[in-house]
Amino acid sequence: MDEFRHELSSVPPITKVYTLLCLALTISVHLHILSPLQIYFNPYLIFHDFQLWRLVSCFCYFGTIDFNFLFNMVFVYRYCRMLEENQFYGRSADFLMMFLFGGVLSIIAAIVLQMVFLSHVLTTMLVYVWSRNNPSVMLNILGLITVHAPYLPWVFFAISYILGNNATMDFVGIVIGHLYYVLEDVFPNQPNGFRILRTPEFLRNLLDRRNADPAYQPLPEERPGGFEWVAQ
Repeated sequence: MDEFRHELSSVPPITKVYTLLCLALTISVHLHILSPLQIYFNPYLIFHDFQLWRLVSCFCYFGTIDFNFLFNMVFVYRYCRMLEENQFYGRSADFLMMFLFGGVLSIIAAIVLQMVFLSHVLTTMLVYVWSRNNPSVMLNILGLITVHAPYLPWVFFAISYILGNNATMDFVGIVIGHLYYVLEDVFPNQPNGFRILRTPEFLRNLLDRRNADPAYQPLPEERPGGFEWVAQ
């Protein structure tokens, strides 16, 4: 139990909260404490009946508890934590802003494309942002093929399409991730460029670690592990 508490306390805040929300909501549906009908994205119920929790719950449900659920949860935890501990080290407030940016655009896409659960969109966005920040990393996918990190989201898009799954969510996640990458990492570094996405100061005071070294890089053994379905 002490080891579990220690491991839980070592997880950065945004990763911890989002992962626990996903687990809690999916398990609650599995145990019939909640129904998917109570948590899916429905603009009418949100804006007419003020069921505002749906703005969050639609991002935290991964369907029935099966292999696909485990696969998605490993991806959420692994890539969310790697981002927060590396590219966003000491900047959890900026990481939360990325979630909010992705969430708003996902909701707009859901209204247009009539999507009801957006967790897969958000996961794909996380993977895309991580992949663009680690362009030289080589990944082995299920022991079958090896690709550079920036191609990883497109591989999953192709797999979803081939298997007959809803590849639209993969594509939407890729588009949102690319927009964030351009606005945060490309445009500000151009001549006369500037940061468009600005994090409110109160979020920085609330979430960011004091005296964090922005150049810090965790040792390989300190980085999140997990099942090597996608291995470096």
